[in-house]
Amino acid sequence: MAGINNYSTLMYAANREPYEESEVRGNLPPTLIKPTHFGRSIDDREKAYVETINADQDAITKIKYVNSDRDLSLPLEKHKVLDKFFDSQEDDISLRKYLVFGVQWVSLVTENLLSHPFIVLRRQCQVYNASQSYHLQPLTLLPSIVHLHRRQGMTTLWKGLGSCLLIRGMSLAVDDAISKFTAWPKEVDSRTSLKSFLQHILLKCISIGLVVPFYAASLVETVQSDIASEKPGLFDVFREGSLRLFYWSSPQKGRMLPAWALIGPSVSLGITKYLFNLVIRGVSSRIMRRRLSQMQDKCGNKFRDDALEHQNAEIYANLIAMLTTEVIFFPFETILHRIQLQGTRTIIDNLDNGYAVVPILTNYQGAIDCYRTTIISEGFAGLYKGFGAMVLQFAAHVAVIKLAKWIVGQIQEVISNRPPARIVQYYNLDRGSGNSNATTISPSISSTEIDVHSAGQNSLD
Repeated sequence: MAGINNYSTLMYAANREPYEESEVRGNLPPTLIKPTHFGRSIDDREKAYVETINADQDAITKIKYVNSDRDLSLPLEKHKVLDKFFDSQEDDISLRKYLVFGVQWVSLVTENLLSHPFIVLRRQCQVYNASQSYHLQPLTLLPSIVHLHRRQGMTTLWKGLGSCLLIRGMSLAVDDAISKFTAWPKEVDSRTSLKSFLQHILLKCISIGLVVPFYAASLVETVQSDIASEKPGLFDVFREGSLRLFYWSSPQKGRMLPAWALIGPSVSLGITKYLFNLVIRGVSSRIMRRRLSQMQDKCGNKFRDDALEHQNAEIYANLIAMLTTEVIFFPFETILHRIQLQGTRTIIDNLDNGYAVVPILTNYQGAIDCYRTTIISEGFAGLYKGFGAMVLQFAAHVAVIKLAKWIVGQIQEVISNRPPARIVQYYNLDRGSGNSNATTISPSISSTEIDVHSAGQNSLD
């Protein structure tokens, strides 16, 4: 219809006088203007206008499909894949939210459940002062693990799991209670003021100090042998922890250290580890986020919701901080576990062979005396007993996260309605859904044809 209107305009302009040619040129669309001479006849001008209209119609017909060098032929006006891509962005974002939650859940389960067997091995190595094998490498632990499973069953490395979870829940509950009664913040970030940060540190110190006796009771349940000790009840950790807390200065068992001798080193180590972990996690998170932003800027990827990528960066930053903290403070943890276990008459599995059981008989006067005695009798490597178990723990942790990330990637690729990568790159779809009409045209098409396509599109609308 637009072509007929344009043709009528041309015929009307052709019948007018030559001196009115400038007025005709002012009324015509820019794409239909051809350079004419004043002396040209009416027939020549009419013929030129007809040829221009025919050429415009051919260009509009051919430009509906763009042929690239990669034999990619796609319609520019109504392509089903592209329409489906732009219409399904809200569903795609909702899918990513579920995937982010799934990754968080896997990381939480791995940190609290799947790592427990390695924590049991690590603590048993740390508290056994008379062991011949230090288990600094993971391979030396494998024979002992096999022997333990043959003799005591598959659940031998899951002992004390309930008490460990109760202690973690208790720590969170104490933090929440102190925060509500004192209005001190239980979480901090980069925008927290200095006063609030100091209040938060004080909250953490009080929380760690209150939980220390119960943590010591949980340590006993974690390292004691199943075949040489009675299995504890679910809430025995609270009974034993309360006894150690109430008998502040005069414990009722032999060489057991009083609570005040445990709370000081425990609070010092706990708050130092917490601050160090906080710094390492913040630095790692900023570095990974910056690298992710640089990669996105380099690739020109602006449309995609990157919540999943940022969540992966946070998980890896947390893992890096936890690994660095555990490696650096491993010797101090060994000393702390030994003085907490002293005097409890605990019998543990002998991880030198995995068959026998041995009692823990020590007589440390405190944390400093424990350090000196360990260095003299076992050497500096004695502070790192069970380091191979920690290596296995973090290797399994990384493997689980990698597997979860791969599965999430496969699910996202299968369920997502995003077009193939070559289509996204060719049409530059990542610039935003609002620019879906601003499609990149093949470089083989000239600027005149692009103008023709725009004029034809407007006329068709």
